[in-house]
Amino acid sequence: MKSYNILVVDDEKEIADVVEIYLLNQGYKVFKANNGLEGMKIVDKEDIHLAIIDMMMPKMDGATMIMKLREKHNFPVIILSAKSEEVDQIMGLNIGADDYVNKPFKPLELLARVNSQLRRYTKYMNISDGDAGEKEDEGLYIIGGLELNENKRTVSVDDKPVKITPIEFKILNLLMKNPGRVFSSEEIYEKVWNENAINTDTVMVHIRNIREKIELDSKKPKYLKVVWGVGYKIDKI
Repeated sequence: MKSYNILVVDDEKEIADVVEIYLLNQGYKVFKANNGLEGMKIVDKEDIHLAIIDMMMPKMDGATMIMKLREKHNFPVIILSAKSEEVDQIMGLNIGADDYVNKPFKPLELLARVNSQLRRYTKYMNISDGDAGEKEDEGLYIIGGLELNENKRTVSVDDKPVKITPIEFKILNLLMKNPGRVFSSEEIYEKVWNENAINTDTVMVHIRNIREKIELDSKKPKYLKVVWGVGYKIDKI
């Protein structure tokens, strides 16, 4: 079984210690930091597979740290924050987080989300199985100038590589494998997250992020279309 390294960044020592205990009991290796600056130093030195980041911290807050992470890293990020307003959650997802957990939180719920994110990340990166023996052209989807390689986990537009998170990749992969088919937010959530749809606002935010990355003009999309009142699709070009 692969050992995963998890970074916990929180200036509240009691909370960080509780999270560490539960993660250690699950068999994870834990690194802790008091603020974003310390967290970034750990990321530069260690092979981190997932980060749990508080939003309100001194020296470098969580939002700034997440944006810096997303310049180079695609591993899952879970925000742990006392700011529970919907606008804060959407903002967190917009800047590159994969999930959002409100304080106070149930440690077992946080642990379940960590396990879930790591399962998706493992599948996305082919950490366990690799791609040995697969044909180059298998898993390659091309629509116009948009290209997705399922085996290499890459996306490009007009031959220019696009940085994309594991969740965004899975959503785009689902739509490109089924050109012309309209998927509701609930369908996308259940197929990508592999659980019952509860809050589909998350899907809307990720769709918006994908558009900004693959469209020349996100207000007049060429690829990712909205079918109002129904859902989303990518048509053949």
